Amino acid sequence: MEKDFIAYIEESIKAHWDLDALTDYKGATLQYKDVARKIEKIHLIFEKSGISKGDKIAICGRNCSHWGVTFLAVLTYGAVAVPILHEFKADNIHNFVNHSESKLLFVGDMVWENLNEASMPNVKGIILMNDFSVLISHTKKLNEVRDHLNEMFGAKFPKNFRPEHVKYVHSKPGDLAIINYTSGTTSTSKGVMLPYLSLWSNITFARDVLRLDSGQKVISILPMAHMYGLAFEFLFEFTCGCHVYFLTRMPSPKIIFQAFAEIKPNLIIAVPLIIEKVIKKNVLPKLETPTMKLLLRLPYISDRIKAKVRNSVVEAFGGNFVQVVIGGAALNPEVESFLRSIEFPFTVGYGMTECGPIIGYTFWKEYKPGSCGKPVHRMEVKVLSTDPANIAGEIIVRGDNLMSGYYKNKDLTTQAIDSKGWLHTGDMGVIDEDGNITIKGRCKNMLLSSSGQNIYPEEIEEKLNNLPYVSESLVVEQGDKLVGLVYPDFEDAFAHGLSNEAIEKVMEENRIALNQMLPAYSQLSKMKIFPEEFEKTPKRSIKRFLYQEAGK
Repeated sequence: MEKDFIAYIEESIKAHWDLDALTDYKGATLQYKDVARKIEKIHLIFEKSGISKGDKIAICGRNCSHWGVTFLAVLTYGAVAVPILHEFKADNIHNFVNHSESKLLFVGDMVWENLNEASMPNVKGIILMNDFSVLISHTKKLNEVRDHLNEMFGAKFPKNFRPEHVKYVHSKPGDLAIINYTSGTTSTSKGVMLPYLSLWSNITFARDVLRLDSGQKVISILPMAHMYGLAFEFLFEFTCGCHVYFLTRMPSPKIIFQAFAEIKPNLIIAVPLIIEKVIKKNVLPKLETPTMKLLLRLPYISDRIKAKVRNSVVEAFGGNFVQVVIGGAALNPEVESFLRSIEFPFTVGYGMTECGPIIGYTFWKEYKPGSCGKPVHRMEVKVLSTDPANIAGEIIVRGDNLMSGYYKNKDLTTQAIDSKGWLHTGDMGVIDEDGNITIKGRCKNMLLSSSGQNIYPEEIEEKLNNLPYVSESLVVEQGDKLVGLVYPDFEDAFAHGLSNEAIEKVMEENRIALNQMLPAYSQLSKMKIFPEEFEKTPKRSIKRFLYQEAGK
């Protein structure tokens, strides 16, 4: 069937029956036939407990094989999946389950510890993803089917479960597949409604462009409750017959690179924070010694050093990948410049949850520095500006990837999607004659100076983040002045013998140095130090709206 996402899933399971499909890192592995069996058993749970096509099923837990199985079971049954980030606070999770009108909630054990079933009175039951046991049931049918599940499965398939038994509900392209609750940088969460067409279009893009073969390996690092990780670290790979490894725990750089070394993935999907931490902590300091700086000025020796550095960085990522695809936020310019100088195979893409998520992408060899790709197939991109190539304007998009709206919120939907079907992204940017998209900042973040100049805080922050002992920063307004909010790299500062007072002095020196790089209208009047990391979205972008008053 044309534009049929479920057909991708069904055909992959049949074609790759005996191949490894999903592995919990340092844990058990499920083959494609095991995934199919578990899907059938979950379908029996749905059927016998009165779940109908179109009912909402919430999923909340850390990445793991059973998370993936649950998600596939929901869609192949014809129900609507409601992925909820496990890092949300309990009240948020309760609200999303209630707002989405979910009939069942599948949870991980760590999530369940903090939830209160009384705050979700309309769910029929709560099921633990670890072993699919029933935690809470408001209907006898749910307990009965779980108690006799293996018996029912055996009765349905008396002569063994085989590939020909895999037959799923095939929905229409416009039918609702997912309600994904965002955690935005500029506002509170919204329920993004993604139809099957969006899933099909995103996965088709990946199959056409990223291209993986059956049996190849990928590590799932990003949260699957966010569309970036769900689409490009799980669904795309599953349709290709790949082997997906889930870290199942907090993905610290140490764990990530241990997994890279052991698994040697064929494609790496990442957010900038992961790449930046490794490069800024482990690579750049070695190249900034006086001896190394001198050697890098000598042409022949410089080339040999860069080749050696490139090989070491490639090996750090497993040494077996075609490219690293970075998305979710802007990449630090200093890190980007360094990666290009050693010809590291990376590219930066552009997307948002409302497009499920992809909007822009370019293969690493054609990637334009500072950009985030060109419009992907089946998507149009425009910049609302009198001179789109040179003067920033709001980026608007439309096409097959687009959401159908925000769940139970017509006003917000109308504000976001105009009468001609264009989604107003809220991003400010330019697009050159070749179609390369470059983001300048968020519309809501743009500041207007007293002299009428547009100020993009992100551009100032990029420079500030490259200064000594700055881990991350935000630029906010205080009256008609700009203030820099900084979370210092305390670990590095203390390792170099700096006290808290000395760190404050360094930050003031940073402010003076930064202002020398900036026009008068965008200079900072003061710096304010934060003792903890800024709160982030699933994409690891800072939630700016929480800090608008912090400069005062």
